[in-house]
Amino acid sequence: MKKPNPQPKNNTTGQTYRGRFAPSPSGELHFGSLLAAMASYADARAHNGQWLLRIDDIDQARVVPDSAEHIIRTLEQLGFEWDESIYYQSRHIRDYRKALDKLQEKNLTYPCFCSRKQIKSRSSNGIYPGTCRPNNQADKTTKTTEDKEYALRIKVPDKALSFKDQIQGAYTQQLAQGVGDFIIYRRDKVFTYQLSIVVDEYLSRITHIVRGHDLLDSTPRQIYLQQQLGYPTPIYAHIPLAVTKEQLKLSKLSRARKVRCDLPTLVQAARFLGQDIAPDNNYQSLQDFWQHLFDIWQLKQVPKMEKIEIMY
Repeated sequence: MKKPNPQPKNNTTGQTYRGRFAPSPSGELHFGSLLAAMASYADARAHNGQWLLRIDDIDQARVVPDSAEHIIRTLEQLGFEWDESIYYQSRHIRDYRKALDKLQEKNLTYPCFCSRKQIKSRSSNGIYPGTCRPNNQADKTTKTTEDKEYALRIKVPDKALSFKDQIQGAYTQQLAQGVGDFIIYRRDKVFTYQLSIVVDEYLSRITHIVRGHDLLDSTPRQIYLQQQLGYPTPIYAHIPLAVTKEQLKLSKLSRARKVRCDLPTLVQAARFLGQDIAPDNNYQSLQDFWQHLFDIWQLKQVPKMEKIEIMY
């Protein structure tokens, strides 16, 4: 539910803390997503900050009908409260286009006609080898390419990009060698995750991002895009993933079931995140649980791990 008339305070850096949770509406909320929601929510409230809800629905091919409503309703039943109207990616296509135009004006993009099969045959490690880099942006309108489908890639420098994660510590990625020139606009005319969320965080003035470890290696690419677009870089923290005994991330693909909306589930999630939380029978209500978690929350207690096996 939207929290009315928020009165945020400044955190220790002098900047109002603004966090967010951004699920994709590809299924119902499961325990793995609850962990990301809880960690971002508790960290925001512990800093007297604002917490926003965003629905990452830009890729309509992956959207499951009614799943956004299911996610929102589940969060409400679990006691989450967000501070502003829900942000939907599908309503911001023009903003992504403006960002893409800015990158094109800086001559940072080029059309790529390579198929996955071609990339695999030309690269032993799966990293794009820059086959189409000699193309320039004007090439996409010539007679030789106008009937071909293409993606747009962004040129990355041959240098390391580093940042300090609040949970996982220092992280460095050599962009050219680690990921290569990556796609920011797909051949099916969909803006990619990397570009869209960078614009989303900027438009929502997000200062802190708490999310799953599976997105850690995406962060340098997002920071690079922020730098090219002149956006500020948020502070990042990546929590460990909840995995099955087969070491599969809890997800729709691993058939993770819908999260239970009760106190025992919230207590289990808080303990997974390393917090010294009391048994569920110590709380009178969901609100009582949340207030206690806000009071004791410490990000430094979250395990510095990639994944943790869980029985759920």
